[in-house]
Amino acid sequence: MKDLQNIVLDLIEATKKHEQYRNKECINMIASEGTKSPAVCQMLDISHDLSTRYAEGDNNTEGHVKKRYYQGQKYSSQIEDHTTDAIKSLFHTTWADIRLISGTHANTATFKGLATASKNNKMIVTPLSCGAHISHDYTGLSGSILCLSNINHVYNINEFNIDTDKTAHVIRATKPGIVTFGGSLFLFPHPIKELKETCNEVGAYIAYDAAHVLGLIAGGQFQDPLREGADFITASTHKTFPGPQGGVIMGIPDTPTKEKAVRKIQHAVFPLTASSTHLGRLPALGIACLEMKLFGQELATQIVKNAQTAGQYLYENDVKVVAEHKGFTKSHQIALDIKTYGGGNKIAQDLEDANIILNKNLLPYDDQNDKENPTGLRVGFQDVTRHGMKEGDIKHLCDLMMDIIKGKRTPEQVKIDVMALKKEFSQVKYGFQSVEEALKYIKS
Repeated sequence: MKDLQNIVLDLIEATKKHEQYRNKECINMIASEGTKSPAVCQMLDISHDLSTRYAEGDNNTEGHVKKRYYQGQKYSSQIEDHTTDAIKSLFHTTWADIRLISGTHANTATFKGLATASKNNKMIVTPLSCGAHISHDYTGLSGSILCLSNINHVYNINEFNIDTDKTAHVIRATKPGIVTFGGSLFLFPHPIKELKETCNEVGAYIAYDAAHVLGLIAGGQFQDPLREGADFITASTHKTFPGPQGGVIMGIPDTPTKEKAVRKIQHAVFPLTASSTHLGRLPALGIACLEMKLFGQELATQIVKNAQTAGQYLYENDVKVVAEHKGFTKSHQIALDIKTYGGGNKIAQDLEDANIILNKNLLPYDDQNDKENPTGLRVGFQDVTRHGMKEGDIKHLCDLMMDIIKGKRTPEQVKIDVMALKKEFSQVKYGFQSVEEALKYIKS
């Protein structure tokens, strides 16, 4: 075994190589990864002391600090309250909890809190095979850690969405405590409005996992879950929402039932699942909120345009894109069925060899017991959009992808063009280039 000095040397070298490779040489199309602006990155850089501190304690039903168990919190408590207010302002909510360190952590606390509040451990979820996140599933934290009993929405594979009428029958028959919407392969808005009355009939809370689409929601380009009937939103803050890695829960606790749920969720955050809440990310999250208020609509609109453009262009060039009869997508991602070209596992690796980074993905009609050989690819457009790509650029990128998918050129040949294209779109758009620039805007 190598000595520690050489291990650390290798660690430093690998880190430098990664930064060069993924940030400078690759085009990122992973649907679950976002891009921070220079201002957000700078805010992280100037929060070093904050990132070493603890802030355990209780919050009130506005999401503000109520009690902390450590000394030295007079400024960190202000920072947490200010960041909470930034989230609430952006999303027009009256309560938020920003102590979560990931979207999965947000789901953990929310599912636990709502199950406790409803005294009901039955939860309706989108099937994992149809795009739900693993945290929703009985094989993930929902079943294996929280011991919730999962019941599936009825899913219409042709529509790539929840079957409203059939799911309403399931809700009435099973009387769950929680009904979830949202997911990871998430092309179209889920039918919250259509199922809200049915959920009310059985007394179920509605939880909406917005991890993938939070930035689109902020930009008004997908759906508005809280206004459509969701009781709570859980989300990541680093996918289409271009902030630092972290999680958030939001709601409008305007009834005693919702207030009870907030208290149970907060208890599930602390003391049940959180100790350190990674305070160093909070100022950067606040900067990202301001960016989304100013640039979010334009950014989200272009993300969806780019995704739809790619879907249409690939479809016209004999690549099967799912849900063509619905315009392919209304979100930041599309799903390709590339079985005829070798399948998702092979093509994802070939694209990676050409420095185009995306992921293989099971499609709802795939053999769910053969997870290593899916027919699909999931392709996200939030990163390339934030680097300034418009519809014409997306078509050029699709041409490079098709060179690989159809075997027209080798990955080594395509990589040269990918790296050249990356250099053209190296600057982050739709945001501030520095904290100073953000301050100048605020003070102007």
